[in-house]
Amino acid sequence: MTTDHPAERGGAGRDRFASFSDRASNVTSSPLFYVLCVLLVLGTVALHLTHPPLSWLIFAGDLMTSVNLLLLALLKNTERRDMHAVHRKLDAIAAALLEQREGTSHEAADELRRTIRMEEEQ
Repeated sequence: MTTDHPAERGGAGRDRFASFSDRASNVTSSPLFYVLCVLLVLGTVALHLTHPPLSWLIFAGDLMTSVNLLLLALLKNTERRDMHAVHRKLDAIAAALLEQREGTSHEAADELRRTIRMEEEQ
């Protein structure tokens, strides 16, 4: 276990988790997943209305809690990586503006192009 920022971790394990996190984030933000969540909630409500044994109610509550916890962890991971990317871009913009103002080399401007991926949009 590490306390490094998710965007700053290296190695193949981080790449697999980052790609999994991106795919899972795309799935969980889809309308189909929303419908699945609504059906899960309605199923839990219907289960409560049928007065099943207590063990079934506990299982339904545990299932809802588990889904909630996994989605929260996924959301936090995606949020931190996005925030890190935004900060890198803002730092590159600030450095390029300072470089332009001072009339120094163009290293910061080149870094800005790489950071915001201007080459890929053309």
